[in-house]
Amino acid sequence: MQGEGQGPTLDELIVSNPRVMGGRRVFRGTRVPVEVLFDNLADGLSVDEILEEYGTLDRDDVVRVLQLTSIRLAHPRAA
Repeated sequence: MQGEGQGPTLDELIVSNPRVMGGRRVFRGTRVPVEVLFDNLADGLSVDEILEEYGTLDRDDVVRVLQLTSIRLAHPRAA
């Protein structure tokens, strides 16, 4: 699928470790749960506003997660 092979995968960008935030899925290298991105977008915040609020997030990682999520939702894999 277009865009999927051009950078890190979701599994590389979003990690889970039982010792970090109780195992919640977070952006790599941070303690920011991935749902923070989607919750804030749903509340009407822009990516810039989210990045300003959560200074440990990397813009490229956030944009890549949004791209990959969009691709996955548009083209679900067969079960």
